[in-house]
Amino acid sequence: MNKLKIFAGNSNVSLAREICGHLAVPLGAAKVRAFSDGEIMVEIGENVRGLDVYIIQSTCAPANDNLMELLIMTDALKRASAARITAVIPYFGYARQDRKVAPRTPITSKLVADLVSTAGVDRVLTMDLHAGQIQGFFNIPVDHLYAAPVILRDITARFDQPVVVVSPDAGGTERARAFAKRLNAGLAIIDKRRSGPNVSEVMNIIGDVEGQICIIVDDMIDTAGTLCQAAQALKGEGAAEVYACATHAVLSGPALERIDNSSLKEVLVTNTIPVEEKLAECERLRQLSVAELLAEAIRRIHGDESVSSLFV
Repeated sequence: MNKLKIFAGNSNVSLAREICGHLAVPLGAAKVRAFSDGEIMVEIGENVRGLDVYIIQSTCAPANDNLMELLIMTDALKRASAARITAVIPYFGYARQDRKVAPRTPITSKLVADLVSTAGVDRVLTMDLHAGQIQGFFNIPVDHLYAAPVILRDITARFDQPVVVVSPDAGGTERARAFAKRLNAGLAIIDKRRSGPNVSEVMNIIGDVEGQICIIVDDMIDTAGTLCQAAQALKGEGAAEVYACATHAVLSGPALERIDNSSLKEVLVTNTIPVEEKLAECERLRQLSVAELLAEAIRRIHGDESVSSLFV
């Protein structure tokens, strides 16, 4: 492991330190700060020549600043003669812009993939992409992990009775089905239609939820509008209790207020995005760590071992 170095931008330093703890390596010395006009300055504080280097940086809010930090750190490490640079992006921002949804609109996730590759990243390690096809936007290897093992372990330990796994929309059916299969649970799907960005309307529920403990499974929670409407609809169909779990806690705008005023009993998220302050604001929010999973992936990549067993 003496040929491995881990650095972190400012987006999620706590996760980076936790990953380093699992790998028993120190977090690399790097100054990542902004000039008074907002320009980002990076200074790597130790020798990386010929080393296998990992940059841990979620491109969460402020997305543009965090993305630029990642790109500039990559350039600094590349010019410092690092042998291989792997971008560990627990949360890949701009992932929802993965196709043209209207005329004259960009495919921004492809643009970000090109920027990361052009900056000098040799490999990407990420988790629960909003759309799996984003892996194909990169012209470099991508290891796509899932938080499902961490979340499933928690659900199994907490519930000793049958549950129903619920997909909040048709697009998440595959994810919900995979959870239901692993839990030997029932499956329900919520049919919804959007009238605009971050605006959704629940139409009906496919599946039996009456008297059941329902767990809504999603990849991210942004404004929580969809989630809270789904919980209300499930309660309206007679669900006994409604829980939710998601990998990425974006939690923007009125999300926390909506969760507090909703029918949800608890919302489980991971630390791909830092939410320490939001945990204090919302009692229904609970966090799991994916640091051990990411650390094991880094260890295997560094050792040229297979990581396929971590993909499930």
